[in-house]
Amino acid sequence: MSDPRAETPADPDTDRPDDRHVRPDGVDDATVEALGTLSEALEAAEVARGHLYAFHRMSGTTDLTVGKAVDQLRDAGHADLADLIQRELVGRNVLEGRWTFQIVEEYDDGYHATFRELEQQARDRLVGGRRHLFEAEMKEDRRTHGDPAHTARPARRS
Repeated sequence: MSDPRAETPADPDTDRPDDRHVRPDGVDDATVEALGTLSEALEAAEVARGHLYAFHRMSGTTDLTVGKAVDQLRDAGHADLADLIQRELVGRNVLEGRWTFQIVEEYDDGYHATFRELEQQARDRLVGGRRHLFEAEMKEDRRTHGDPAHTARPARRS
């Protein structure tokens, strides 16, 4: 059985990266690698931010569910225990003076915003704002040139 890709040559227009994924003239390997590492760190911060939002959502669900349990305890005749849990836990700050929405806002407006701004400044200053050059060059190195399943980019849509 023959490989159907062998019968369909790659489109020459899609067999090279687009200009936004080609390093500018004069940019050395060390710079591309450093920007790739900075991008990797930003991606890790984005994952951390996602976990922080998950923490925010789960903490809210927890508080609402504890409130439901308080109502159920009260309905079951355990008002003293329901009152204790209501007073000590429902609506409690998760950190001193803060609910999770305040933690998310502080992270977003402080560390996260600063990180994104500095990463953008580094790319603007060193490679004209281009993103993912390290990965784009890795793709060029690893893909099978000329194979339609390994094109550098998608075909242009008309």
